[in-house]
Amino acid sequence: MYKKNCWILKTLYKSNIVILLTFFLILPLQAIAGEINIYSHRQPFLINPFLEAFTEKTGIKTNVVYSTKGLAQRLKAEGPNSPADVILTVDIGRLQVYDDLKLLAEINSHKLATNIPPHLRSSDKTWVALSKRSRIIVVSKSRVKLSSITRIEDLADPIWKKKICSRPGSHVYNRALMASMIAAHDVDKATDWAKGLVANLARRPQGNDRAQVKAIYEGQCDISIINNYYYGKLKYSDDPKQRKWADELLLIFPNQGENDRGAHINISGGGVAKYSKNKKEAIKLLEFLSEEASQKLYGTINFEYPVNPRVKPSKILQDWGVFREDQLPIQKIAEFSLTAQKIIDKVGW
Repeated sequence: MYKKNCWILKTLYKSNIVILLTFFLILPLQAIAGEINIYSHRQPFLINPFLEAFTEKTGIKTNVVYSTKGLAQRLKAEGPNSPADVILTVDIGRLQVYDDLKLLAEINSHKLATNIPPHLRSSDKTWVALSKRSRIIVVSKSRVKLSSITRIEDLADPIWKKKICSRPGSHVYNRALMASMIAAHDVDKATDWAKGLVANLARRPQGNDRAQVKAIYEGQCDISIINNYYYGKLKYSDDPKQRKWADELLLIFPNQGENDRGAHINISGGGVAKYSKNKKEAIKLLEFLSEEASQKLYGTINFEYPVNPRVKPSKILQDWGVFREDQLPIQKIAEFSLTAQKIIDKVGW
């Protein structure tokens, strides 16, 4: 009986060793796979394809809280107890809000530094651009000659009186454009430009970028400023009416002269939450979004331009025209944002 009991104990001991070894071999894989929580200003249908590809490649699961506003305030209120790991947003102004509130962690990543040019990263390493969009001029192809407008400054010319439609100047897209004008000139000259633009409006500022294109189609105005991807959304819309709106347009990438600064751009971007419990995995996501496959996906899904200089824009974007972008450090636009808003309020845009 004694020998039998010893044999049973030895067998159980060996079995437990095997179980323990198996457990510790599996454990590191689970830690690597992990799980991250994302606070996103980007709509779910735009980011879900990226996140699915990321999980498939890395095994890291993602959970998303989506909202158009209020996420920065939520993150601040949560403090060290926040579950957030990654912040994804659009527009440099919105991204800078997180930085100003000290809600982002420093990111040290050779891959991000390699894939994203310096003018599209923060100087304190807290955020990076992940895609680009250009604020372009669109005109009625039946009522405006393409060569008659070459610079964003031209929109203040009195010859365009009652010819321009615009969404409100206080919207982040137009505020960023206004900030770029301050950076390119100075406050006084930028103010004069804004006054001229407002004097040329055909109606009070209203609606979104789609509404401006519709207004051109309906003949309410001849000229507007939109983000380039709206043209793609309309041109390839399931709604035949919206495709007709797009067919009425000619696109102008402004400020392309030899000695000019290039077209104004804005970004979508991201950072790692200050109190993230999964910083390593969070950085992996940002790195993944800067790589070739993801950069191409931005163009396919939302007609956005890659930030990675080694990745070419999609064929559709290239067909619209190759353009030179303003190399102004994107952070400067955020720095001039408050002054830009004051000008917008002053001129009634």
